[in-house]
Amino acid sequence: MSVFSMPLSIRWSDIDANRHLRHSVYYDFAAAARMQLLSERGLTTKKFEEFAIGPILFREEAIFRREIRLEDKINLTVELYKSTPDFSRWSLRHTFLKEDGTLATTLSIDGSWIDLNLRKLAPPNEYIKNIFSQFPKANDFQWIEITKK
Repeated sequence: MSVFSMPLSIRWSDIDANRHLRHSVYYDFAAAARMQLLSERGLTTKKFEEFAIGPILFREEAIFRREIRLEDKINLTVELYKSTPDFSRWSLRHTFLKEDGTLATTLSIDGSWIDLNLRKLAPPNEYIKNIFSQFPKANDFQWIEITKK
């Protein structure tokens, strides 16, 4: 699967007092990109409602390398870099790149699925597994095993 890429438009309201992108905006852009990636592959909010399941995050971490300023042209990529074979646990990497290819920020998340009725972790169904199996995978992608205590 080819890399998922999304151009970003930096708004005046995204900038903080230091004249660079406010830290919380990175997380908002990453969430929007994830949802666009899921939706484009058929895992829409309607499907989440139909299945009574949704993605849930355990960890969300940004590593800031270079400032992003108001007029910078930024491209955001999303790729799967870790997953259990059944896609019940997974990690996605969001990469914020400047127009010249300079790495500005890497934002990583670890996630799973929640049953929206029971409010407990739930395994993904075959529809979700099929979509996740086709996600763009990082060059350093690795399968992981989760051991229960």
